[in-house]
Amino acid sequence: DMDDYLFDLRGYLILERALEPSLVDDLNRVLDGAPPLPPGGWWGDVQRSDSGGPQGLELQNIVAGGEPFERLIDHPSWIDYVRRYCGEVDSYVEGLFIDECFASIRRSGGYFVIHSGGYRGAVRGQYRYDHGVFRCGQVNVLMALTDVGQGDGGTMIIPGSHKSNLPHPEFEYYERERVDTMPGAIEVHLNKGDALLFCDGLSHGASSRTNQGERRVVIYRYGPSWGATRHGYVYSRPLLDRLTPARRAILRPISPRLPGHSTEPVS
Repeated sequence: DMDDYLFDLRGYLILERALEPSLVDDLNRVLDGAPPLPPGGWWGDVQRSDSGGPQGLELQNIVAGGEPFERLIDHPSWIDYVRRYCGEVDSYVEGLFIDECFASIRRSGGYFVIHSGGYRGAVRGQYRYDHGVFRCGQVNVLMALTDVGQGDGGTMIIPGSHKSNLPHPEFEYYERERVDTMPGAIEVHLNKGDALLFCDGLSHGASSRTNQGERRVVIYRYGPSWGATRHGYVYSRPLLDRLTPARRAILRPISPRLPGHSTEPVS
């Protein structure tokens, strides 16, 4: 009840020690082995999607990066939360879908402008609580693979902004220094293995990283089962075949039905 109250009030929850240390180590080990990639370059079925700017290195479709990332699909630390908040509970389309999943590696000088918010927000990221159930369009789980403290470029959020009815007066300013000082925004510090769970309609970004080293996070964005991947990635047959039925149902909740070839959806 308290988690539901705080999620409704603030738009986010902090899940301490969400990831077991051994899983954090496994995830970091995979990322340590990532080859140098140009923007748009491929590493197997994982693609570098950033433009080389201050947002840092972003590796999209990271669920295809190895078995440790598959364990995140239905991780027990958050799967019940996302099911409750964006899984269309008690409806005919009940279930989840991963809208987008990527790893973000940011070094000194990197940042990400604050964006989103309830004011004229897209339905995809909307926050709703209706007739006793949550109906969020998207809930994000940001997992810290390194400690994220002062100077590390932590996630910036504006608590309560997922329900804002007015535009933030300073959203038009995208200069680096405004990211760190935008009125109403707070910086979230996480220990390695913690996770930040938040409604995508919450205004969010990342502060300027001034420390040396890397800020490593992985973000899985969950939505209702009828959604589609934001960037159009298609999961490979080998990946789908090796997943548990529960995990496969999240990556592909609706199996394709081939016209003229079968009377039932293809498994």
